[in-house]
Amino acid sequence: MKRHTIEPRPGWQAIVEQQGCIYPLTRYPDGSLRPYWDESAYYEFSLPEVEALEEVVEELHTMCLAAAAHIVERNRFAELGITQPRLVSLVAESWRRRDELPTIYGRFDLRYDGTGPAKMLEYNADTPTSLVEAASPQWFWMEDRFPGADQWNSLHERLVDAWRKQASLLPPGPVHFAHSAGDDLGEDLMTVAYLRETAEQAGLVTQALSVEEIGWDRLSRRFVDQRLRFIRSCFKLYPWEWLTTDRFGPHVLETLDNGGGTGTTCWIEPAWKMLLSNKALLAILWELNPGHPHLLPAYLDGPRELAVEGGYVAKPLLGREGAGVTIHGAGTAPLVREEPCCYQGFAPLPDFDGNRVVLGAWTVEGEAAGLGIRESSGPITDGYARFLPHVIL
Repeated sequence: MKRHTIEPRPGWQAIVEQQGCIYPLTRYPDGSLRPYWDESAYYEFSLPEVEALEEVVEELHTMCLAAAAHIVERNRFAELGITQPRLVSLVAESWRRRDELPTIYGRFDLRYDGTGPAKMLEYNADTPTSLVEAASPQWFWMEDRFPGADQWNSLHERLVDAWRKQASLLPPGPVHFAHSAGDDLGEDLMTVAYLRETAEQAGLVTQALSVEEIGWDRLSRRFVDQRLRFIRSCFKLYPWEWLTTDRFGPHVLETLDNGGGTGTTCWIEPAWKMLLSNKALLAILWELNPGHPHLLPAYLDGPRELAVEGGYVAKPLLGREGAGVTIHGAGTAPLVREEPCCYQGFAPLPDFDGNRVVLGAWTVEGEAAGLGIRESSGPITDGYARFLPHVIL
């Protein structure tokens, strides 16, 4: 794994916008615009490195499924903040019927510097973004700059194949694709639009709408779209913890289809993904697999020995893009926050020329499918992180 600087292509911004990354710049607090899509540098990997990382990702996914089974079997939902009895029952039923429910993708965030074992930082298994730039612009960048090279990137083909294989699990009618209208950057919009495109290439009939446009028909007690058609299946880039707690949350639980035709709306990703997108999973993984080379020690009741040995990171159970994450060095007084958190061993992100890097390893149907790389200037990967392409040489 090496970082190289390179001259960006002339007109790079217009190029990547045409390829779906309509948010190539990030506005900083001082009002300046700086590249989010950053092709002034790239990362080089060897094929053996990528093959080893693929094995790590699939091993971690298998471990996460085993942890989800443990949570359900031992009724440990409360540790994830899932306490509503009806929701607990529905998530457990979703897990038991998981073979009857469509599930498409997820993204592991890994710490890796090319020398030691990759370490799992978290699993974004419900609403991961940065998919568009990983699947499309980075592939075309490689074809422009390194013709004949390769890339860890089979995302598009695997997504189309996943929709095709799972079409039989979907109810009749169009598959609705929903994003939140509150998305100012267009990232959620384009992520949903891209996934919709892969579904259409698989032969599915689709319909786009925003979450805010989903209606509730009091007479039929079903969700409907703008044309008053029943929403029988819906891919939503809208976290489950929001979906089940907003104003229409009770209707979501009332009409949830967990397979077997018991409900009226099949949501993608399914409800059992709540078990994998929660940071409490990190602590349960460590409990079940202590000392595993691809895990960091993690606890829910406090930092324990981490406050003395190496330091720790406190992560809200449902935080996103680094929100609420705090770093505590070794030797600091242990601090247990009021909000539920996961306390994970501090593993400083690799530093390449002053850039802190995180690998986003994508899964499709639980199999390793591609890589997206984000860099940040500070120790936490936040909303100002940059996306850099990679190549296998």
